[in-house]
Amino acid sequence: MERTGFMKSGHKPSLLSAFLYFDVSFMVWVLIGPLAVIMMQDYPMNAAEKANLVALPILGGSVLRLVLGVLADRIGPKRTGQIGMAVTLVPLVWGWQFVNSLGELYVVALLLGVAGASFSAALPLASRWYPPQYQGLAMGIAGAGNSGTVFSTLFANRIAQHYGGWEVVFGLALIPVALVFLVFTLLAKDSPNQPEPKKLRDYATVLRHRDTWLFCLFYMVTFGGFVGLSNYLTIFFNTEYGLSAVRAADFTTLCVIAGSFFRPVGGWLADRVGGVRMLLALYAGVALMMASVSSLPPLSVVTVLLFVGMMCLGMGNGSVFQLVPQRFQQEIGVITGIVGAAGGLGGYFLPNILGLLKQWTGSYTPGFLILSCIALACILTVFLIHGEWKRTFLKRKEAAYDAYSYSRPS
Repeated sequence: MERTGFMKSGHKPSLLSAFLYFDVSFMVWVLIGPLAVIMMQDYPMNAAEKANLVALPILGGSVLRLVLGVLADRIGPKRTGQIGMAVTLVPLVWGWQFVNSLGELYVVALLLGVAGASFSAALPLASRWYPPQYQGLAMGIAGAGNSGTVFSTLFANRIAQHYGGWEVVFGLALIPVALVFLVFTLLAKDSPNQPEPKKLRDYATVLRHRDTWLFCLFYMVTFGGFVGLSNYLTIFFNTEYGLSAVRAADFTTLCVIAGSFFRPVGGWLADRVGGVRMLLALYAGVALMMASVSSLPPLSVVTVLLFVGMMCLGMGNGSVFQLVPQRFQQEIGVITGIVGAAGGLGGYFLPNILGLLKQWTGSYTPGFLILSCIALACILTVFLIHGEWKRTFLKRKEAAYDAYSYSRPS
């Protein structure tokens, strides 16, 4: 096949649709993160309870990603995405009109996980349109929809303060979800390269591969670190540095921007220098930044450290998913769900680690040191398996490239 440029390959309306769907879903998914500082004025919470509140949407997303991953393989990413956005309206309406206790707020937080599960439909929608040499960039662009986090951290608390309550933020969030649903319905199109639906028992075979578990580990750290910190940093800045709800969310926004907008860069660089090399460098960056943050330096310094750390995590997300399609091209829907679920679990554990250790020790230092050690463990793991991956991925990439050449429409 004659090599064509990225702009001449794939299906741009579907790539745009995947990005928008992921973007608005991410905005909804992390909505409680910045609002938690305001919510605790209505529902007083200790450090552990606050951490659990912001972690519950991530837990819900982790579980539901498996469901949407299976659906994406069986009914197609487009229909799966439409179902996901329709169901997302339920917790938004509930949070807007019907929450009267902390227990109900926990339920709404858990149900917001359906927005986080968008990952399992958005990425296959984009990936299946593109040949192997452009997987990192295509997945990075679609995955850059995690920039929706910025809208929540930048505007949620401002809107809540302007209207005198956090509930109205949930109501206003219904508008962009409805608009993106319409655009997605009109523009998105499933790739003709979508594999035939498999029986449910076939999905279990994916879990028998060691590489599945390795990808889960790596994504638990990169994506889990990004989304966990995105949800928790407003509480961190408010508690540790005494910032108001709006200012704490603004500082969180600075850090979130780094992770969001550098994700495509991570995929693009991984296409050129290799996902394994990128992960080694990025995990090293994460380990160094988290160890430095553990010293709890002045606000200006810790913001820079978290900005760089979030940038490494965001680029790591793109790098992991530059590798995933090379290993599991025909099972991309289910593997996206499995690995995405693992990433969600990482995001669920991170706020709880920081919150519980803060409550037990009175300091954030132990929590950030643990995060640094986890990143160091990932460096060792990647180093041990990089030789084997280099050989096997090259063979799979060549085979996938040939398959795309044969099957793509003229």
